[in-house]
Amino acid sequence: MKISVIGCGYLGAVHAASMAALGHDVVGIDVDAAKVEALTEGRAPFFEPDLPELIRQGTAGGRLSFSTDIADAAGAGVHFIAVGTPQLKIGTGADLTYVNGAIAALLPHLRPGDLVVGKSTVPVGTAERLSPAVELAGAELAWNPEFLREGHAVKDTIAPDRLVYGVKLVPSGPLSHRSGAVGILNEVYAQAIANDTPLVVTDFATAELVKVAANAFLATKISFINAMAEIAEVTGADVTQLADAIGYDDRIGRKFLNAGVGFGGGCLPKDIRAFTARAEELGRGESVAFLKEIDAINMRRRDRVVDLVVDSLGGSAYQKKVAVLGLAFKPNSDDTRDSPALDVAVRLHGLGARVIATDPEAIANSRLRHPQLIFGTTDEAIAEADAVVVVTEWNEYKELDPVALASVVRTTIVVDGRNCLDVTKWREAGWTYIGLGRR
Repeated sequence: MKISVIGCGYLGAVHAASMAALGHDVVGIDVDAAKVEALTEGRAPFFEPDLPELIRQGTAGGRLSFSTDIADAAGAGVHFIAVGTPQLKIGTGADLTYVNGAIAALLPHLRPGDLVVGKSTVPVGTAERLSPAVELAGAELAWNPEFLREGHAVKDTIAPDRLVYGVKLVPSGPLSHRSGAVGILNEVYAQAIANDTPLVVTDFATAELVKVAANAFLATKISFINAMAEIAEVTGADVTQLADAIGYDDRIGRKFLNAGVGFGGGCLPKDIRAFTARAEELGRGESVAFLKEIDAINMRRRDRVVDLVVDSLGGSAYQKKVAVLGLAFKPNSDDTRDSPALDVAVRLHGLGARVIATDPEAIANSRLRHPQLIFGTTDEAIAEADAVVVVTEWNEYKELDPVALASVVRTTIVVDGRNCLDVTKWREAGWTYIGLGRR
């Protein structure tokens, strides 16, 4: 099939390259000329495992191209909208400027029978609002939310754990496939369909809610265990053992029950805030009011990590050297958007600490956001440090040798902001180990 992908940021670039890998002819469209140039040359503009190879294979094989001209999308039968929906600068709702602009720019190039497929995370009601303009051009709109995990995005696109199609309902009730939306999407995802990937065909509103509801649930689970960590710290309980114990219940499960510095990135924080804002617009703000507390718990964890560092240094971080290990919001990513790790580094710097921050992939993005920080290698950060803080659980940090490190730091204090280190190993090496919600 010939496919266009409008928007070549994180979602769009991964989707375009993955669709080409599945055998489709794909053109990616983006207004950022530098980004298009990088992609055309086979360079991913952000870090994502396996993506550069996929881009190079696609462009070399002639199945994948990129352009700044929306007119190059003409002739494609399926058009994916994969632009960003950031948080509004004023307020907590989603900014739909890019979604609205992408649809408006695409309309003159649509042909009768084309299918426009939204992948961007949008407030419920967006597809219903956009559908009439698409239909007026003789095309049909569907909504196909993404469920990508940064660090695993290529796999999640090529071999998803589920597919959701939101299509327009006819007045009589059954789902409308008037332009063959379901059949076309089944052809796009033929490999996943052949592998019996679960498929949910539903209405616009449900498809839009699936993504934000999933993110809200994950955020709730993470903040729940972090709330338990707060209780554990004042009672002497161990939150990690608590999570293990309740995780054996298959109704609960162990995943996302790791207490730590909290969640961040470009999705969970802004999506739960936008969900709350939309619910309030619909007059049902009380239904998701708990998400405000979920957000508050999450932000408190950053405060807690900073407090633990300061307390470990005798009550003041001023002029103390602190090694901050990790800047990306999660491992296998260079994404520093709303990153708790980067936030911890900035806060410690603001308290007068001599922060040396490091990360395998996210230093460049961190420097753009906070040039006041000092960045270095892991060795440079740890040398003569008064305290070491782990805030992104990269494998190379989890595998550090505490015995070897003890000879190069000034003080053997480690604050484990992700509860990812081997407690026994570090304490036996003579370190003062401080975790969150742990004895």
